[in-house]
Amino acid sequence: MPEETALELKEYGKVKARKYESVTVLFTDFKGFTSYSEDLSPEALVETIDFYFSKFDAIIENYGLEKIKTIGDSYMCVGGLHGEEKNHAVRMVSAALDIVAFVEETKNDIKATELSFDIRIGINSGPVVAGVVGTHKFAYDIWGDAVNVAARMESMSQAGKINISEMTYHLVKKEFICTPRGVIAIKNRGEMDMYFIEGRISEVTA
Repeated sequence: MPEETALELKEYGKVKARKYESVTVLFTDFKGFTSYSEDLSPEALVETIDFYFSKFDAIIENYGLEKIKTIGDSYMCVGGLHGEEKNHAVRMVSAALDIVAFVEETKNDIKATELSFDIRIGINSGPVVAGVVGTHKFAYDIWGDAVNVAARMESMSQAGKINISEMTYHLVKKEFICTPRGVIAIKNRGEMDMYFIEGRISEVTA
């Protein structure tokens, strides 16, 4: 958990929940990993997950983002917490592009052929509540509609693509090339505008 949260927990035995009005949440998921993992030994499964997530950790740390948790082969992180509010959406999309690039490099690495996958990424921005739950195994987590929509962005993405919501689009459109996907119906959510990130505008105009 974040250092300031850990210090608060150590001093008071609990952590006061905090609401953040604007953060950016990212989810990743590997296409076909579940079926692939059925044929792996436990050791190989952990090694494969660690290979990718260790690199993801390094990428998000580089952009001042916060890892929240991993669930199976899904990775979740957030930007905009704990004094890192500035440009959180831009930093998150930049990290997502680096993650996609790393996954693609791995696919082209003959030595890592058996470890290669396609990845889907979804990103959304909005308010969340952050706090700590549990009494023995403490877990720092975030909650809110922004988290749920980010998860939907991931599930509605495509292999090798970064799918962002309209909320995130308005925060990053001056920095990145965004291709509109139009209005797409989402189960239990209604219709939402989505965009694919195609790259940095600066790289095209340079």
